[in-house]
Amino acid sequence: MKSRTSTRLCAAVAALGIAATPGALPAQASASPPPRPPSGPTLPLGPRDLPETRTTTTLQPGVTLTRIVRGDAEDPALHWTVEVSIPGGDTSPDPDAPPTALRDRTSADELAADLRQKGFEVRVEQVRTPRTADYAGGTLGWRVRVGAYDEQSEALAERARLTAAGHTGSAVYTGWDGEATDRGPWRVDVLTVDPRGFRGILGASYGPDLEARETTSRLSASAGATAAVNAGFFVLDPKAGAPGDPAGVGVYDGRLLSEPVAGRPALVLDDDARATRVTRFTWRGLVTGRGASLRLGGVNRVPGLIRNCGGATGDTPTSLPLHDVTCTNPDDLVAFTPEFAGGRTPGGEGAEAVLDAHDRVVEVRSPRGGALPPGGSSVQATGRRTADLTALARVGETLRVHTTLLDARGRPYRPSPRTDIVNAGPELVRDGRVHVTPAADGMVHPGDPSWYYGWVHKRNPRTLAGVDAAGRTVLVTADGRGTRSLGLGVTESAAVARSLGLRDAVNLDGGGSTTMVTDDAVINIPSDATGERPVGEALLVQPRPQGG
Repeated sequence: MKSRTSTRLCAAVAALGIAATPGALPAQASASPPPRPPSGPTLPLGPRDLPETRTTTTLQPGVTLTRIVRGDAEDPALHWTVEVSIPGGDTSPDPDAPPTALRDRTSADELAADLRQKGFEVRVEQVRTPRTADYAGGTLGWRVRVGAYDEQSEALAERARLTAAGHTGSAVYTGWDGEATDRGPWRVDVLTVDPRGFRGILGASYGPDLEARETTSRLSASAGATAAVNAGFFVLDPKAGAPGDPAGVGVYDGRLLSEPVAGRPALVLDDDARATRVTRFTWRGLVTGRGASLRLGGVNRVPGLIRNCGGATGDTPTSLPLHDVTCTNPDDLVAFTPEFAGGRTPGGEGAEAVLDAHDRVVEVRSPRGGALPPGGSSVQATGRRTADLTALARVGETLRVHTTLLDARGRPYRPSPRTDIVNAGPELVRDGRVHVTPAADGMVHPGDPSWYYGWVHKRNPRTLAGVDAAGRTVLVTADGRGTRSLGLGVTESAAVARSLGLRDAVNLDGGGSTTMVTDDAVINIPSDATGERPVGEALLVQPRPQGG
């Protein structure tokens, strides 16, 4: 288990008369006036005249939590509507494509005409998106919407009527569209760790094993953490790999347990909070034995499945980053450590060299999959790599796995045992300036503007992280997918991070994963209907054990 033990910092949980339920703030843990986190005059969200309140709490020495609530409690200009999925149609560039939220103007007009004939109140709207550092922006496409309603239930009823007429769609709140004129509200929680007063431990935890998913609150409680937020992207669907496995780089206590998505940004943390930074990584890995070596394709993932892509030449459909896509490669070579799935490796066709704690081959098994010896590891091969591995691995001989992280300049980067690294993307702020990189980081899907529209352009719950000019680590969550907090688009996230004073910042996993915990209580409102989502890993702020 990747967890640093500590003595629990006990504090009563309350805030302005609110109970210790999701959305509540913890009680002030210090009688002295808390320092303000890095911030501008107000958040750059909505018109300048919006009301904004900030409430700051000290959680432990050097650690503060600030809740920012901005905007009107109700914006009369916002309403519920039904966004209708647009079929390909005869005039579409791809007539066989499935229905999507956005399409060309002609396809949107054709759908609108059909809906009007069926008696629906319909409109066609152009969707434009901002330019970023590496994406031109402009018109994403056109959407088709039906009706305007005060209540979600009314929109759901209209959606049911559309379904009966042979159409599909979803009930959406127009406050999630990302218009600059919207008056909110927004709710943002800002956790600031100041190394000048911090004497605790800052790091990441994936829980009992790398594969299993745990809630952020459970990871926090297991480690005795004062505060926690969810961290990097991870595998969710078993068809995409092992659920809970980091979908990108994962380094814990200085050990590389998950390979990078090539060139994507990552958040690097040292446990004393004095060297937080955003860095882009690639890697190389080798298996060596008997005077020969083989190039590794991955570490601790299901062979042949590369979540978020960005792997090796020969991966399909691309070796470049492509977010929320699982690339495949039938000819793969993957190393496994004891941290994966409680010391059991995934099964399937191919071969597996099983190593003891001294890197000696104790078994070459086919098919692959099964338990590892105590302290042992393995290397699995599929497809054409199977013959390569079986030729190299001989029972009783040594087989060693070597992995090296490479920084943005291609230089070897060797983390210390006090360093953790979690995957992220896109980049938001670089050297104090807004610098959003969706194209480089795989958030621009060729031929699929609807994906960009939903994930990047529209407002969603977000988790952000970075470091300010004073060297303080700043972790941010913004609630979304509701009417009480609209969420943030990616470019809005960058503007918020910059306004909070971050010199470098990056986007972590968001949506239903976005969670902030203090003293074992979830203080934001996770957006999943089922409540707090189990995630792959969390960032933890812990008091240092006595004598530690």
